[in-house]
Amino acid sequence: MSETQAAPKAGTQISCSRDFANWLKQNNVSFGLTSYQSGRLYLVGHQANGVLSFHERHFVRAMGVAASPQRIFLANHFQIWRLENVLAPGQMEGVFDRNYVPRNAQTTGDLDIHDVGVEKSGRVIFVTTKYSCLATPSATHSFKPIWKPPFISRLAPEDRCHLNGLAMQDGEARYVTAVCRSDVVTGWRDRRAEGGLIIDVKTNEFVTQKLSMPHSPRLHNGKLWVLDSGRGRLCTVDEKTGETETIAFLPGFLRGLAFHGPFAFVGLSLPRDGSFSGLELDGELENRDADPWCGVQVIDTRSGDVVQWIRFTGEIRELFDVFTLPGVKNPMATGLLDPTIQSLITIDDWDEADKPASA
Repeated sequence: MSETQAAPKAGTQISCSRDFANWLKQNNVSFGLTSYQSGRLYLVGHQANGVLSFHERHFVRAMGVAASPQRIFLANHFQIWRLENVLAPGQMEGVFDRNYVPRNAQTTGDLDIHDVGVEKSGRVIFVTTKYSCLATPSATHSFKPIWKPPFISRLAPEDRCHLNGLAMQDGEARYVTAVCRSDVVTGWRDRRAEGGLIIDVKTNEFVTQKLSMPHSPRLHNGKLWVLDSGRGRLCTVDEKTGETETIAFLPGFLRGLAFHGPFAFVGLSLPRDGSFSGLELDGELENRDADPWCGVQVIDTRSGDVVQWIRFTGEIRELFDVFTLPGVKNPMATGLLDPTIQSLITIDDWDEADKPASA
């Protein structure tokens, strides 16, 4: 895709760095992103001719993702979807080497699910921002709570502290982010500029309380990373002292962080009136004489430089999550409204133990 090629969605244009497709090929990775504002799951890969591939599917209020090359868990408006790759190694569907097909949906109701993780047992866990806790799906109910911040007095559908981010470590929940320590309904809205938290789920201790609307905590290469979104910064945080180090400033409200080697894929959104106003980010953009972005920037964490980027203009204004798919060249997904979902039949291999005994 060239820098000026239009996106499939009417009213939206996409531009990208000139050599992005070849860069993905050289680094043996593709990536995806979600936009709850546009209700889309986007998958970005590279074709054999050096052209960037951009594939989209509709999921209302698409939010947090936990992804691997074979499976994607996607939270949307009131469900958590499990999408499975149905292509065998070396098998292609046209120009695509992965086809993620919706195979299961857990109906949770509108919990305002943000980040999603998968435990080493395979159990899905998620942040229900509305109820200010970590939870897991229930066979009978909307969710089963498994942890809440120590300052939250009870579970209530009040989005008290805007708990939003989840960092997994060795298949276990380790850190979460929240906008503040509020224990009253939507109390975080009056405390957006500072006081943002990272909490150690294992100890209930605060790692730091000095961030601004933090999102997307991640553990990578032995370091704790976070988006200091109200300031537009990609940071590392010392797990013992809470001291932060800014790796890069990015011109947008940051949500969605994923890694591939030394490279960080960061999602940027346009600042929104109300929830995103009155932040340090506003002044930083003015000081740099910069317009805010909606898109993804790839940062070399060794230097803080932007090495690749993709930018949306038009109808898409906000993103939520970003994820990488190592070893995947060109991914696609089968949509719920795609008529091929009815005729796309795949058969699992025989298991000898399941065959009935012969007479």
